[in-house]
Amino acid sequence: MRLLAITLLLSVTGLAQASEETETQVYFGDTHLHTTYSFDAFLNKNFTADPDTSYRWAKGEPVIHPYNRTRVQIGTPLDFLVVSDHAEMLGVMRAIRGETIEWDDIGLYDSVKRWWAVRQLNTALDNDNGRAFFASFLPKSAAEKGGDPVADINNNIAGVAIFGDTTNTSKDAWQDIIDAAEQHNEPGVFTSLLGWEWSSIPTGANLHRIVVTPDGGDKASQYIPFGSDQSQYPEDLWQWLADTGERTDSRFIAIPHNSNISKGYMFAETTVKGQPITADYARTRMQWEPITEMTQIKGDSETHAQFSPDDEFADFETYGYYIQTTKNNTQITAGDYVRPALKKGLAIEQKIGVNPFKFGFIGSTDAHSGLASPEEDNFQGKMASDSTPETKAPALGNPTGASGWDMSASGLAAVWAEENSREAIYAAFKRKETYATSGPRLRVQLFAGWDFPANAETSEDFSRIGYQYGVPMGGDLTANAFAGAPQFLVRAVKDPVDANLDRVQIVKGWVDATGEQHEKVYNIDWSGDRELDAAGKLPAVGNTVDLKSARYTNTIGQAEFAVKWSDPDFDAAQSAFYYARVLQIPTPRNGLFDSLALGLDTPPRGPKTIQERAYTSPVWYTP
Repeated sequence: MRLLAITLLLSVTGLAQASEETETQVYFGDTHLHTTYSFDAFLNKNFTADPDTSYRWAKGEPVIHPYNRTRVQIGTPLDFLVVSDHAEMLGVMRAIRGETIEWDDIGLYDSVKRWWAVRQLNTALDNDNGRAFFASFLPKSAAEKGGDPVADINNNIAGVAIFGDTTNTSKDAWQDIIDAAEQHNEPGVFTSLLGWEWSSIPTGANLHRIVVTPDGGDKASQYIPFGSDQSQYPEDLWQWLADTGERTDSRFIAIPHNSNISKGYMFAETTVKGQPITADYARTRMQWEPITEMTQIKGDSETHAQFSPDDEFADFETYGYYIQTTKNNTQITAGDYVRPALKKGLAIEQKIGVNPFKFGFIGSTDAHSGLASPEEDNFQGKMASDSTPETKAPALGNPTGASGWDMSASGLAAVWAEENSREAIYAAFKRKETYATSGPRLRVQLFAGWDFPANAETSEDFSRIGYQYGVPMGGDLTANAFAGAPQFLVRAVKDPVDANLDRVQIVKGWVDATGEQHEKVYNIDWSGDRELDAAGKLPAVGNTVDLKSARYTNTIGQAEFAVKWSDPDFDAAQSAFYYARVLQIPTPRNGLFDSLALGLDTPPRGPKTIQERAYTSPVWYTP
């Protein structure tokens, strides 16, 4: 009878996607790293850290820092890495400076213009003004708020083509990137995935995507990365991926990042062109964008207190600057953040039948030093030029107002995969069995189901039980054969070389019959003898950080959580999502280390301590 019930459950809920034999391991990596081949990295003094340097650093080898020329080494090596240089002007600045660029005959007039542009570049670099030269490529603010930012009269993408046609140079650079990835890929040991960044930023609205493929150099050599200089609309990127995939038999995904500075466009209720979201648009977007980058150097994109006023941990690593020529402060909108987007997706699905924002989570760094550095005590900055305590201050030629003090030592992409290989990691991306961390290697696993066995959360067969009786993060729960609310298994283990854990939370979002959006954060397990108050809030875990030495102790918190939780507010008629958020105890933030080294009483910007965290991809419930 029991076997029959289980069989019925699996058939009704679609849980049969994973078998008892399914075994996965967690792997940590960075899908967003820039080398000297990115124009902005080069202009900010990364003259030497190439893809080979990046892979050697990621594998744990000592390398030479591109700016301060010291020997540096990552604390804990990565399992996988994507070198994701900007497609726009790929390798061009480096080739011009090194006099290796391939110039095509473009006629006398355009050749003179190119000569002048090259002279400007070299003069800027000779005078240590590369940052100012970089700023000349940044967009202007929109002439009018709202509307299509690409069509705005202030948007001028043609301005980046000051050197004329540089296709051959970018092709050579792409081949160098391919060759380095092929050389360093070691299935089962270390995985190098090919990719690039499509950097659309019309009038300062960040629409950037990282493109990743699991395929090798034989296919990647048949195309040159698609850049925003070819189109600034995401739909055109998706179409190029479809066309190129069909032509070369290649596979791709695109990963949005820094939605927190998108001016509301990344997760808007309309397309970038201002058109209503249709079912076809939603399906196309989810085909190409199954995951999104939750956290990175330019801040965290989970949520904001403006949209989550009852969440005491909502304002985490908030970044306050757009990437544009006008010095500015960000204007917070719901289209910038992930949790509001997840809720909005449920509401849109209620209207059109398809959810355009049904994505999983990862973190990555977006470092431009060639060195993936999510470790607070080993943070190498965003740009090579702001990698030392003395160079973090705002520099000449930086119109945004941001500085190295604003940067977050974040994040990492975690995947549950059958093995450390291109195919397995890509498959995990596609099924969204991924999570984001702000840097530490928290080991977190989440399963959702209807009738887990007793004591499943503490069983040595935790994973097997989770896959057999439920779905993992990124999965779907539908109708069930048992009465009652869904159950969630969460296991969280601290980073072996990092801080203890404070608590485990479940974040729930849902829509009611009228389409109204709701959310709630549940504390489901925690360290110590603390007790929930009437509102479900938990007293702070405490803080052991010594602000004079930037050291802490693990005398509070605990090393591991294992919990089974059921939603006390479940309504079977309401669509919902659930994800786990795991918080560490407070630890020193990167700015504290640097301020102490400089003899400062406090960091010029940013807090002294941080509660690092992990976010699992959601599980969705559909009535």
